[in-house]
Formats: sequence, C-alpha cells, structure tokens
Amino acid sequence: MLLAVDLPELTLRPELLAAGFSDPELRRLVRAGRLTPVRRGAYVLGSVPDDVLARHALAVEAAIGELAPDAVVSHVSAAVLHGLRIWGLRLDRVHVTRPRRSGGRRGSLVHVHTAAVDPREIVVIAGVAVTSLARTVADLARMLPFEQAVVLGDAAMFHERADRASKADLLSALDAEPRRPGTRAARRAIAFSNGLSESVGESRSRVAIAEAGLPPPVLQWEVRAAATGAFIGRVDAGWPGLRTVGEFDGLVKYGRTLRPGQDITEVLVAEKLREDALRDEDLGVVRWIWADLTDFAPTARRLRSRFRPN
Repeated sequence: MLLAVDLPELTLRPELLAAGFSDPELRRLVRAGRLTPVRRGAYVLGSVPDDVLARHALAVEAAIGELAPDAVVSHVSAAVLHGLRIWGLRLDRVHVTRPRRSGGRRGSLVHVHTAAVDPREIVVIAGVAVTSLARTVADLARMLPFEQAVVLGDAAMFHERADRASKADLLSALDAEPRRPGTRAARRAIAFSNGLSESVGESRSRVAIAEAGLPPPVLQWEVRAAATGAFIGRVDAGWPGLRTVGEFDGLVKYGRTLRPGQDITEVLVAEKLREDALRDEDLGVVRWIWADLTDFAPTARRLRSRFRPN
C-alpha cells in the first residue's frame, strides 16, 4: 500500500493465470463487476476507490512492474504518494524519471522524464523508489503556474506534516540544477509558500489576496477577548492592525471539525457564535467560498471596506 488510505489489493494477470483462471473467466469476472481493470493486466477485486488520488496510487502500483529498474516515481505521481495537497493537476498518466540524457517518452499511460537524479533525492515508499519531497516539489514547481505551485509548496511545508520540508529544503532542491527551465518562476512560488495554510482553498486565498494588492495577512491568527484575554478562535487570515479577519469557507473545513456522532448543524451553530464573538471584539469579518476565488475582486473590495486602522 503506497498511501495512508485503504486501497484494494492489486492482482496481476500472471498471478490469476497461475492460480488456475483462464482469460475467458477473467473477462466474465470483469463483466460481473467482481474484478475491475486498473490497467491492462492489472485488476482489483470489486471496484476501484472513488478517491482520484487513491486511484492514481493504484495506477502507479500497477505500472511499477513494467518500468525499467532505474525508473523513479516522480512529478505528480510522487506528489500523490507523498500525500501532498494538489490542485488542478492531471492524473491520467503515471510519471517517472530515468537518470538519462535522452529517451523520455509520453505514452498514454506512463510519462517517462529524463533528468539527473541524485541518490540523496530518492526515498522509498512501501518498497517503491520515489523522488524526495523537496525534489518532487522542485520538479513540479518548474512546470506549474504560480498558484498551483504555491498550493504544492504550502502542502510540502505544512506544519503538521511529520516529514515536512522547510523553505530552505525546497530552494536547495532548485539550486541543485539552477539552469533548468522554469527555475526562476519556481523560486518565486516557493518563496511565497508558507506552511501555515491548511487547505488548497487557503493557499489559493493567499495568492488571490496578494494579487489583489491587499496587505499580507497573519495566518492562523488566534483572536482573544480584549477585556479578559479569553481565547475566541483561530481565523484563517487576520489583519490585526486593521481590525479585520478573513475566512475561507470550504465544506471540508466543517467536516474536519465533526466529532463522532456530531451533526454538522451543531458545528455551523458553533461557528455562528464564534463569528458573533469576533464581531463583539469590533472586528470586521469577511468570508468567501470556492467560487469567489475565480474572481476575487468583489471579495477584495469587501475586505478593503472593513479595514479600519487601530
């Protein structure tokens, strides 16, 4: 198992044939839904996971046996195996890198990159050679638009990751090959990255705030009552000197706060009481959702209208 999620066990055609099944039997099992092809000659019992990241991890596992011995899982496939948050990246091919000058190819199922790979840039995940966290981010950041690269950099630096990378780690991985195309843009994205963003939405919000020309917020600002010092809540973004807080509202955010058996209505009521307490501290509160990130200008105007210097 490559990810920290439950994946169905992968079974290869030679194993099934060795167990006494014939190809016509395998086709009947597929039609009956008892076997599901992951790729040609690789199956899982039952159905594949609904989660697209888990499905990609299965595709990686299925491809491993057909790859050259020196191939290292890399790019978006390595990001998936490292459990990084990603946004807007295609998962239709397994990506690997071979330490060669030429011979790369982009097939329908596997994209083979060619580049030097230092042995120190390789880690092993469940027996599979994968580019390290820092090398993975460096490879992708050179190719991605700024916003997507920031999402990735934030995820690699996330403060709750046991194996988190520092900004210095990510920049060092870029400096290992400073002449590669895209390195300058990648450095800009990584310099902007911050391990305090807790979701794709929060990372994208930071980019939107910066592009709107707003002052940089304090991330995960802990707000306390002025009179008593009592803790009121931790907000996604805050401008203490401007008496304003900003919150990205993604549904998954509320799902994370649910205790076993708790109804989401209770969470929403508690969130309303928290917001009332923030307003009682004379703080302006501005919220936005996924759709607002596509056109952040109206939200930026709302933020500016709430800004009030102390």
